[in-house]
Amino acid sequence: MACSPITIAVDAMGGDFAPIEIVKGSHLAAQEMGINILLVGLEGQIKSELSKLSPCKNIHIVHAPDVIEMGEHAARAVKSKPNSSISIAAQLVKQNEANAMVSVGNTGAAMSAAFLKIGRIEGIARPAIAVVIPTSNRPVVLLDVGANTECKPENIFQFAVMGKIYASKVVGVDEPTIGLLNVGRECEKGNEFLRKSYDLLRSAEGFIGNVEGNDIPEGRADVIVCDGFAGNVALKLMEGFASVLFSEIKMAAKSSFFGRIGGLLLVPSLQTLKSKLDHEKYGGACLLGIDGVCIVGHGKSNAKAVKNAIIAAEQAVLEDIVSEIKKGI
Repeated sequence: MACSPITIAVDAMGGDFAPIEIVKGSHLAAQEMGINILLVGLEGQIKSELSKLSPCKNIHIVHAPDVIEMGEHAARAVKSKPNSSISIAAQLVKQNEANAMVSVGNTGAAMSAAFLKIGRIEGIARPAIAVVIPTSNRPVVLLDVGANTECKPENIFQFAVMGKIYASKVVGVDEPTIGLLNVGRECEKGNEFLRKSYDLLRSAEGFIGNVEGNDIPEGRADVIVCDGFAGNVALKLMEGFASVLFSEIKMAAKSSFFGRIGGLLLVPSLQTLKSKLDHEKYGGACLLGIDGVCIVGHGKSNAKAVKNAIIAAEQAVLEDIVSEIKKGI
């Protein structure tokens, strides 16, 4: 397959709502953005879902007979199932038949496939998952959010470099600032790992010092770096809190007559707020440090999130994020 204009390999079998929502989201991206899509997975199921949609010349099917389920051991499954949809999607990138890969399935499997099939950028010790956090101020790039639960200060420094490049080139932030997630803003805060990380980051352009958990939704820094354990906990906490908050507001608005009246008056403002804080508009997280573009999305992604994950992959390709990281390291 040709890689012009942009070709994205999409794992059609990954996620809680595969292949229905994956096919729908891919169709939207192909129709609205003119992106070439390689839907990788069980051909029969993909064809069945495509038949329900309008014809699209930008979509092609690549048959993959195996599927890696959400609960499988990631690295073991990738090695034992070389013909899985995730593995073949990664292989298409390696063979230059696709410019990028997108999966909303088993995150560990997507990472393992990218690592094993595509490989790391030379000089990058550990790839990191970078997610864009919508805030009331401006989007924040948080990394790592799960690829590395244990890190060295040198890894944190590389995360900062990659995150700043991603924020600048893909998210569109001018002169991004960098913060280190810690338990306090003072430079002496945290354990030895965090203090050494702070010392290394002093030389990073744009570093503003330590930031705390509440600084993430406030957007105090454009790029916030941490190990994958802290980042994953922070991300899941924010997702869970946002879900509960909007659910409670909805219940309160239905609880009484006056609540319903107040709810109706607040609908426009709440819709604006929800749109501003909607994580689905960023689609997925980018696995930075891999020698190719890999976007991983939430397992519960719907068609809108899948479409936006594909658009994020296209943007990363257009901005040549891999080459920019190679130059920056």
